[in-house]
Amino acid sequence: MTTQQNIAIIESLYNAFATGDMPTVLGSMHPEITWNEAESNSLADGNPYIGPDAVLEGVFARLGANHEYFGLQDVKIHGMSDNMVLATLRYDAKVKETGKSYNAQAAHLWTLDDEGKITAFQQFVDTKKLADAEK
Repeated sequence: MTTQQNIAIIESLYNAFATGDMPTVLGSMHPEITWNEAESNSLADGNPYIGPDAVLEGVFARLGANHEYFGLQDVKIHGMSDNMVLATLRYDAKVKETGKSYNAQAAHLWTLDDEGKITAFQQFVDTKKLADAEK
């Protein structure tokens, strides 16, 4: 895949996530995707999540259950070599249990295979902001 093709795949994934189109999000993943949440993130307890179902149950379902809202802002996609794509963005969210909101800086490193399926994900995020909102 070319860098531009990889960028287009990741852009369509973020667009699908923004509209709640989970079948498209999960369909972009390789069946054996390795997904890692940032160290010290409360969702990192399942690292690595292997496969789309593990990501859905261990990450996305928990985000939905634990937040009044969870959105992505200022997403910028950066093409890289070796079938990798970097996204810089912000999380805009509110934790249900505490009623606290946060707007946290984040980065996502995506790796794709030659067929355009996502094989790996690594999250980097301001875990202190997330943790403070959870207390």
